[in-house]
Amino acid sequence: MARTYDAIVVGLGAMGASTTYQLAKAGASVLGLDRHHPPHELGSSHGETRITRLAIGEGSQYVPLVKRSHELWREIEAETGETLLTQTGMLLIGADRAAVLHGADDFLAATIAAAQEHEVEHEVLTARDVTERFAQFALSGTERGAYYEPGAGHVRPEAAVAAQLRLAERHGAELRFGERAAEVTSGRVRTDQGAYAADHVILSAGPWIPELLPSLDVKIHRQVQYWFETTPDAPRDAPIFIWELGGGPDDFFYGFPPNGGAIKLSSEDYARTTTPDACEREVSEEERQRFHDRFVEGRLNGVGERCVKATTCLYTVTPDRGFVIEHRDDVLLVSACSGHGFKHSAAIGEAVARRVARR
Repeated sequence: MARTYDAIVVGLGAMGASTTYQLAKAGASVLGLDRHHPPHELGSSHGETRITRLAIGEGSQYVPLVKRSHELWREIEAETGETLLTQTGMLLIGADRAAVLHGADDFLAATIAAAQEHEVEHEVLTARDVTERFAQFALSGTERGAYYEPGAGHVRPEAAVAAQLRLAERHGAELRFGERAAEVTSGRVRTDQGAYAADHVILSAGPWIPELLPSLDVKIHRQVQYWFETTPDAPRDAPIFIWELGGGPDDFFYGFPPNGGAIKLSSEDYARTTTPDACEREVSEEERQRFHDRFVEGRLNGVGERCVKATTCLYTVTPDRGFVIEHRDDVLLVSACSGHGFKHSAAIGEAVARRVARR
């Protein structure tokens, strides 16, 4: 006989950890399953820092989620003593034309509109303003402007996942790591170690979802995060940034304040698809040099050529770059998040727990 729970959560990354925690906090009997040992570097919830911003260019409907997530990060910090959310400010630099980014036809304009609609504190800057205020950016002068949001910053993904899983266990959740789900159906999960039953099954396995639900229309893309050495004069009070360079979906890059002699930088690549098993985890010297030459050289003051670290990350992307949070065959999908979900994950877990309680 399969053991029965109120809810089973399959996949304990950003979405799964928050959902498991919120369900357990609400008093549900919860089983959390993960084929690995989260937090880990094989999925989407890692990399030391993840951008969080209150005005969401992907759609203003996301703004209440990220605002609530900021509140929840602070609550979790108070409960655990962890530092999760650091608000450094964010600078979004617009290209000389409208940029299609994460499904938005003009990401800069959409971000400004979302800030105005939801009364997010911000400034709209000229290229000259950016040059005068932020010495680390070597603008060409052709940029059409920029957006600055002082309340934005970054979340520590590994620490956030670990903290929520600890809290979930504190509230009575059962967590099983190193156990691979083989079949997920209405009210039942079969793994390589046993079978379990529940009133509710939540599938939040990110890039592993296609193995369990092949009908879901998503693509898995390999992304790379780089850390480049910084010079002694690199600014320490820099904001996070997103810098559009042209109109294409991968013609931009983003970065974080320098930390410990290095700066984390990345872009996005949608040219090829992969799977978690087939993904090339090693980052070649050629890739590192190519990223430096395309994005860093001549643009970031105080950043050297040597890449001191690089790691891969997987995006699970829908056709419209939105999220999938819906019931399919009585299994609740809480993924995919198309590369912009971590900032919303704390609030999504809370919302999912409430949805399950009502059903």
